[in-house]
Amino acid sequence: MSSSGMKNKSTKPRVSFVRYLKPYWLYALISPIFMAGEVGIDLLLPKLMSRIVNEGVLGGDVRLILVVGLQMLVCAALGGAAGLACAWTASVASQGFGNDVRVDAYSRVMSLSLGQTDAITTGSLVTRLTNDITTLQDLVAMILRMFVRAPMFLVGGFVICLSLNVKFSYVVAALIPFMLFLVAMIVIKANPLFLSVQKKLDRLNAVVQENVNGARVVKAFGREEYEINRFDVANRDYRDVSLKVGRLMSLVWPFMMIVMNTAVVTVIYIGGYEVEAAAMNVGDVMAAATYITSILGSIMMVSMMFQQLSRGKVSADRVRELLASEPDITSPASPKTGAETGTVEFDRVSFSYPSASGTPVLSDISFKIKKGEIIAVIGSTGSGKTSLVSLIPRFYDVTGGSVRVDGVDVREWDIDALRSKIGIVLQKSELFSGTVYDNLRWGDPSASDEEVREAAKIAQADDFVSGFADGYNTWIAEKGASLSGGQKQRLAIARAILKKPEIIIFDDSTSALDLGTEARLQKALREKLAGTTVIMIAQRIASVRSADRIAVIENGRITAFDTHEALLRTSATYRDIYDSQVKSGSLEAEGKEVDANV
Repeated sequence: MSSSGMKNKSTKPRVSFVRYLKPYWLYALISPIFMAGEVGIDLLLPKLMSRIVNEGVLGGDVRLILVVGLQMLVCAALGGAAGLACAWTASVASQGFGNDVRVDAYSRVMSLSLGQTDAITTGSLVTRLTNDITTLQDLVAMILRMFVRAPMFLVGGFVICLSLNVKFSYVVAALIPFMLFLVAMIVIKANPLFLSVQKKLDRLNAVVQENVNGARVVKAFGREEYEINRFDVANRDYRDVSLKVGRLMSLVWPFMMIVMNTAVVTVIYIGGYEVEAAAMNVGDVMAAATYITSILGSIMMVSMMFQQLSRGKVSADRVRELLASEPDITSPASPKTGAETGTVEFDRVSFSYPSASGTPVLSDISFKIKKGEIIAVIGSTGSGKTSLVSLIPRFYDVTGGSVRVDGVDVREWDIDALRSKIGIVLQKSELFSGTVYDNLRWGDPSASDEEVREAAKIAQADDFVSGFADGYNTWIAEKGASLSGGQKQRLAIARAILKKPEIIIFDDSTSALDLGTEARLQKALREKLAGTTVIMIAQRIASVRSADRIAVIENGRITAFDTHEALLRTSATYRDIYDSQVKSGSLEAEGKEVDANV
């Protein structure tokens, strides 16, 4: 995560993942105990096997072979049961841990300001919430199991080997330092590679996200081949780094197997001399070989654990950074409420996006909107219209001056209370999988069916929704893919109206509507939402000329603010826009259509 999206790390408390295991402490405690039981039985089995060989096979005691063999079967069953119990309890603890971390991380993402989420790629957020947390979850499961199994096998096997023949312990003592050195070198080399893998995965997810969201644009411009190549580049980068990690990790196992087989051969060689000298029994040599294999196998487990720890550390740092991030737009300790209702005032407002340089997006903006006024904002693309209205619900904080709602600076409002007063219809209509009812009730979850339909009628959506086979119970596909652009815009408008806000903002959200539908919408807004303050961003003169006042914005500054008729006389910019639409013939046609429908 870029530093621009987060506050300085030194000011943040370090997030401890231990607290996420506390709700599952009993499972986390029992799991290693079950593992200890399984390891204890595994260490006992070679001793029983040794007794069968020494006393049963070589001694010709068939009854002992049967009795001890039955004991081995019982022990194996108990060990298997302990292993299953360990796996289950470790899974409960690790899955619960992963679930709680993921919920907290997602909640943290939802609490961040738009400026902070703008500074973090969507791909990175997806990777952190999925792959990184899954890595931590797997690490917890491994710790609860392998962190007991490997040390117990290592220590227990070494002690038993020492009891069988001190020479066997020399073999282990000679090989362990070499193996530990190998593990340490792998860990040192792997750690930066794991970080690189996660960054490449961030990029890959970002490309996928962009292309899934922008599929229509890609197809419209025939850029499928270009985007496939862009994905291919990101995918190859991820593959190449992953292969580097894979090659590095693959070196461990062959070296470990060579060392293990060398140790076994050495033990058998030494054991052969000991058996020939009558200093040991054959069964003890077999048991020693088994214990040596277990000891070196446990070291291989340790190497795997350190690999997972290296990867887990990278993921933990990335998730911890997200969990420790503090929203830079928060409610004040003692929020205020306004004495007025539905008023908006900009007082010498300046604004620049976080980390942006150069000329501010907005400069020295001052005006006041009264309760119930319909205000329009018009200007060229990039002039700052959307930035202007984004300051009202405090999506961003001003860099100079103040924005006041109901007479109170928006920075002094409780954020939820402020946004509950404001309805917003964005430039891009976002709908969600679910029924029409589900989507509209985002505005008011407790709204009755009649209230939903009334909002849809005002938004000019009732006719087409009623025409669906299932009416308001019609299922809407993801992102409203089953609807046209105009239908999505009208449902988004209905959703905002259902909220019954004091202030409603239309951010160029009628662009997909024909002039007749838009005229009926504006008429319904005046009749049904009298007293509601309306702020409308639009590109068409026909969409704004009936507003009480129109703000003309140029290069982040309001150059004129008056009625349609007054602006035609006093604002050259507004007159140019008007003339360009008149010359194109669109304005006259639009005017006739509007007049016919109002």
